[in-house]
Amino acid sequence: MGGMTRARFLTPSQVAELLGLEVESVLELGREGRISAVRVGSPAVWRIDAESVDAYLADRAEDARRRALWRESQNASIPEVWGGPSPL
Repeated sequence: MGGMTRARFLTPSQVAELLGLEVESVLELGREGRISAVRVGSPAVWRIDAESVDAYLADRAEDARRRALWRESQNASIPEVWGGPSPL
């Protein structure tokens, strides 16, 4: 990150703010294994691996990109797809 230091672990509220979700939704992502979340300390508190949040965001972005490409392909005419003459 170009000389910036970043916390390795984040609190659920920090992740919720980053993702625009409720804290309970962040904890559910952790329970589902979609992000890496662990309980540490006494009393136990949740901490979420920052790299897993980055990976989750990258996966979501890739999914959105693929969906957009699929929608575009559904709207393309056959000549556009195969490089033939365009219909007029």
